[in-house]
Amino acid sequence: MKLLLLVGAALAGVLLFLLATASANVSLFARHYPLLLGLNAVLAAALAALVAWQLVSLTRKLRARVFGSRLTLRFLLSFALMAVVPGALVYTVSVHFLVRSIETWFDVKVDAALEGGMNLGQSAIDQVLGELQVKGRAMALELADRTPGQLPFRLNRLREQAGVQEAVVVAANGRLLASASTELDKFVPDLPSTLALRQARTGRGYATVDVPAGRPLALRVVVPLASGSLADEPRFLQLRQALPEGFARSAAAVEAAYRDYRELAIARQGLKQIYIVTLTLALTLALLVALALAAILASRLAEPLAFLAGATQAVARGDFSREAPVTSRDELGVLTESFNSMTRQLDEARRVVEANRSALETANVYLENILANLSAGVLVFGPDLRLSISNHGALAILGAELERFADAMREQFIRHGAQAWQTELELKGTGKTLMARGAALPAAGGGGHVLVFDDISHLIQAQRALAWAEVARRLAHEIKNPLTPIQLSAERLEMKLEGRLAGDDAEALRRSTRTIVNQVTALKAMVDDFRDYARLPAPTPTRLDLNTLVREVLALYEQSKAPISARLAAALPAVAADPIQIRQVIHNLVQNAQDALENRKDARPAPLIEVRTEPAGERVLLAISDNGGGFPEELMARIFEPYVTTKPRGTGLGLAIVKKIVDEHRGSILIENRPAQGASVKVWLPRAEGSGMAAKAA
Repeated sequence: MKLLLLVGAALAGVLLFLLATASANVSLFARHYPLLLGLNAVLAAALAALVAWQLVSLTRKLRARVFGSRLTLRFLLSFALMAVVPGALVYTVSVHFLVRSIETWFDVKVDAALEGGMNLGQSAIDQVLGELQVKGRAMALELADRTPGQLPFRLNRLREQAGVQEAVVVAANGRLLASASTELDKFVPDLPSTLALRQARTGRGYATVDVPAGRPLALRVVVPLASGSLADEPRFLQLRQALPEGFARSAAAVEAAYRDYRELAIARQGLKQIYIVTLTLALTLALLVALALAAILASRLAEPLAFLAGATQAVARGDFSREAPVTSRDELGVLTESFNSMTRQLDEARRVVEANRSALETANVYLENILANLSAGVLVFGPDLRLSISNHGALAILGAELERFADAMREQFIRHGAQAWQTELELKGTGKTLMARGAALPAAGGGGHVLVFDDISHLIQAQRALAWAEVARRLAHEIKNPLTPIQLSAERLEMKLEGRLAGDDAEALRRSTRTIVNQVTALKAMVDDFRDYARLPAPTPTRLDLNTLVREVLALYEQSKAPISARLAAALPAVAADPIQIRQVIHNLVQNAQDALENRKDARPAPLIEVRTEPAGERVLLAISDNGGGFPEELMARIFEPYVTTKPRGTGLGLAIVKKIVDEHRGSILIENRPAQGASVKVWLPRAEGSGMAAKAA
């Protein structure tokens, strides 16, 4: 595009120069002006097509909302106005000045002056020519009676006397008879023409001004010589006198100027049109070149600005990869380079921020993973003691008591201030025992407080179970030893005194002895339970079909007052358990359910015990539930401790033994009151390795 415009501008300049030259040269104009005019018109049409194409391209960009097209349009309009307005003003003034100038060329005074100069020159020539004719007639009278032999000498003397440059005597047929000249190097004089001789024969003579090529103007006069008789051959005298060189040049200049002036005067209107057309074409070509150049310059100026604006929008969207090309070393180039430097710095800063954010996110994810996998609960409070972070362990431990626990911990933080503290507390709702530790966070990180707590209920239960086992072992040792002598002494006392006492005394002795024996037997049974609890053997896990074991145990309760419903899952996986100990677990739980149904006060609905098995992921669930009175909420936290029971009689060791057996099997147990009525005990036992579908429901 740029090369095409440069070629067009150069061609337009050359054609305009040729057109202007042809306009000032009539002969050149007559030959080449139409061709030059046509070439200029074709070039103007080509430039107009180029400008139209640029405008159409810009219009398409505007309609397509190409970024930077409006800026290009504004630049183009500004440059176009800068070119068109001064050009139109210069054109108007030039046309007016041109018309006025052409009119002044043909002023009456100039015409009169040129005509007067022509007349003056013609009068001077006519006067010199007349004088030359007078001299010719005088010389003709002197030479009329001269013989041909006397002619040369006499002719030369008369020439010298008259001061004539050249004198020639010729016959009627143009034959040279005699000649005399100041030009010694000229061997052949200029002879008169036949027309000149014919005109001179009439008696009036012949006078003319010669305009020889490359020689000054010369005056020629031909006069006849008088003859003595009619038989003599007619002779003619020719005088030739060159005009002064300066006079000749002046006369020629005046004549040429007058001739040119008359030609211009005749073509005055056409000349106006020629100059106006030439000026119009020049202005049109200049304006078209200016418009095309304005479009290119506008696009060139708007392109980096538009790219900068587009890159700025990209930066605003977060894209720092775009860089504007530096096309110049001026202020715009400095601005572009500064923008590129800014985007590189922003990109580098963003990479640093992204790296820091990635590291922070990694640290946060790592911390979240740690917090999520912690069994302990973690609560983070802000500077205003608002709870901001809680992990899964906290939700698993606290459940619905989270807000109540958080309120209690806020009071602890207020009480201890910035000092670290530790406390042990028991949740009222679930009865769980928690160990909590609190500390203040550094003020540099925003401040706040962190609380770490853990459920130590199992630890306390294990400690209590260990303590109870030690107590049971000591009781079994310390109590069981004297029981047998007491029983034997009571029986011996009855045997010795039974025959000596009569009546009521003997009956009282028997009742007392029976009471002592019964209580000793009960104490022995209790001591045996303590011994079993303290010396529970380690389980011997085998591949056990839990459904089969449940059916065997339930067969012993067919005559039970409370009906027992079995819902055993089909294809239940085998478990890894000790069948003897799991049998004891089922017995204890079913017996507890029967005792709960016997001790309930409401006879409705009908008593029912349900035993259910089902797969539970990598474990197997055994659930035994009843519709009795359930467990008191205040005992739920200590339900697995010895001597914790709701029955009027019993040692409270049943659930403690069940809990110990389940723990030894690496299982878990959960006791909960049913929403409607009764209680449910759920036991999860691990599946045997490679267990398949071991059992089917009855």
